[in-house]
Amino acid sequence: MGFFKKLKERLFKSSSKIDEGLDAIIEDGGEAEEVELEEDLKTQKETVDYATNDQADIEPVPIEHQSEQNAPTTSEPIEPEEKKETGELDRDDHVDIEPAPDNPQIEQNAVTNLKPTEPEKKKETFVGKILGRRKVKVIKRKFDDDMLEQLEELLISSDMGVDTAMRVAANMAQGNLGSRLSTSEIKKLLADEIEQIMENVAQPLPIYPKHPQVVLVVGVNGSGKTTTIGKLASQFKEAGKNVVIAAGDTFRAAAVEQLQIWGDRANVPVLVAPEGSDPASLAFDALEKAQQEKADLLMIDTAGRLQNRTDLMEELAKIVRVLKKKDPEAPQNTILVLDATTGQNAISQVETFREIAEVSGLIMTKLDGTAKGGVLVALADKFGLPIHAIGVGEQIDDLAPFDPAEFAQALTGSES
Repeated sequence: MGFFKKLKERLFKSSSKIDEGLDAIIEDGGEAEEVELEEDLKTQKETVDYATNDQADIEPVPIEHQSEQNAPTTSEPIEPEEKKETGELDRDDHVDIEPAPDNPQIEQNAVTNLKPTEPEKKKETFVGKILGRRKVKVIKRKFDDDMLEQLEELLISSDMGVDTAMRVAANMAQGNLGSRLSTSEIKKLLADEIEQIMENVAQPLPIYPKHPQVVLVVGVNGSGKTTTIGKLASQFKEAGKNVVIAAGDTFRAAAVEQLQIWGDRANVPVLVAPEGSDPASLAFDALEKAQQEKADLLMIDTAGRLQNRTDLMEELAKIVRVLKKKDPEAPQNTILVLDATTGQNAISQVETFREIAEVSGLIMTKLDGTAKGGVLVALADKFGLPIHAIGVGEQIDDLAPFDPAEFAQALTGSES
């Protein structure tokens, strides 16, 4: 299953909330209008098939090659059968058959000589459908100030944030106030606005010529740091990179075990220290080891810490200082892993971690379990930090580079 398909299927809580909200907004004061749609070639083909199979009044009568052999030899006239009440046509009354020329290919061309005269009126309808146009009734509503206010409330409730929600809604209204729009048209406008915000921050994790490239992974408890490191390490290993993992969460044995499982799965070494050891000391030793082994990437896990715990945040600052003693350019990347279910709290996390650890990029996980996917739009709009990847599950391929168009379509339920 492609990642975009997974995203559309699993980001159902956010998208369904926006879908239902937009439907309600349009229906509130909207009226049904008859509109003419232009169908694409695929739809045209389906329409033609439908017209051919379901709307034709006459099915072609097959000409069997053995009909001459089975013809009666007697010259006596045969009394015609009474016409069936089912509406079956009598060939003599309704079908013109041209005299067959003396041609051995007559049997092959016999079907083309049948010229049904009755369905000519139906043919016009059939041709009209081939042109790819049909009329349907769609509910549309005038884009006015009341609708603009309802749209702002919907976006705020999807955790897009007040400032971002108002800016997005205002952009959607620009040039469209007074126009009558359907739900699908509103979805398309919203998806375009979201994509425009997100396209500037969609950046894969950069790979530098510096070896080893140190990637420090930070975040609050339960955000998915350990799993994200395992997935990234496995993907980089498959790409031919020499990867080393350091289990810097020295206070939680389960995190170390989880990293070791991922390391075994990806054939990536995991450096550990005794439980309760100083995480900064482990980070220093891991960098030294990675340098000796000429590794391409050193990925360092850290203990989860709440942004309001100053003591734990200071411990993280110490890890950064120790790494810089060994390599002044380290860490080359500091990735903040965010849990989408935290909603607007993610904004304060970014603010605090940026001050302590100079966050260079974001990865958002658990988008499959929240109705708050709009917070990623707020983060992009407010901070402009690169978004390297998003996750929608536990499998290794459930973490993929961030694609703004796919995300916008999945979040809004819009079609490409």
